[in-house]
Amino acid sequence: MLKRVVIASIFLALNALFLTGIYFVFLKAPETCFDGKQNQNEQGIDCGGVCALVCREIVVGKEFQVTEIAFVSGGQDVYDVLGMVYNPSDDIGASSFRYLFELKDSDGQVLATRSGKSFLLPRQRKNIIESNLETTGTPVTASLTFQAVAWERSRGYQEAPAIGIYQKNYTELSEGFGFSQATGVFTNESSYDFRSIFVQVILRDSLGKPIAFNKTKQDTVRAGESRDFKLIWPNRFSGTVDRIDMEVDADVYHSENFVKQYFPEGLR
Repeated sequence: MLKRVVIASIFLALNALFLTGIYFVFLKAPETCFDGKQNQNEQGIDCGGVCALVCREIVVGKEFQVTEIAFVSGGQDVYDVLGMVYNPSDDIGASSFRYLFELKDSDGQVLATRSGKSFLLPRQRKNIIESNLETTGTPVTASLTFQAVAWERSRGYQEAPAIGIYQKNYTELSEGFGFSQATGVFTNESSYDFRSIFVQVILRDSLGKPIAFNKTKQDTVRAGESRDFKLIWPNRFSGTVDRIDMEVDADVYHSENFVKQYFPEGLR
């Protein structure tokens, strides 16, 4: 009986090996670098290992944080809106993302919307300003949301470009056009030229509350260049200006020389 069991086991094993060989030789499709599967010793689907194609890293950063949001009247039935955004990721930035402002009434009904596109470096905190949102009522709350974030891992450079703002000044106008103006001088202290930058100004009261804000676009800013700028508020606004915040928003992701220096080749 034992001899029969041994012979039967050997027969079954040989038969299994034979059938397995038939499957792999004649029936199973060969594993290749173009079969849409992660097999062989591939590190991803048809990439890495024995495949010549290098696997592209899937990069996902931390969720943006809205640390401040405010809106002020910009005239009859129009409002300006401000959102301060922070990217908490240490070495992952967003080369682009879509944002959406919404102004709502006391019932939560949307009165006005404004969308746009921006970017964020790792650990960067920046303001997003939109002006002249037309409404059909009086807004009570504002919200800021994000979508279509294109994450990218930075390589070495994780600070905003060195563009300083000097001679900051705010005055109310007694004659001419407008209620008040903010002026200053910015200097591109980096080694890079920029196709365009935005100078943003936020006026705050003694409690730090934003009471007015504005921005201006400056084109073709050369390395080492200094330039005067002026922003005008055409309509009177309430509150007393106690502090002037000014910052420069320069798109480093799409400035060709800057990106080649600090970000992986092939990303832009």
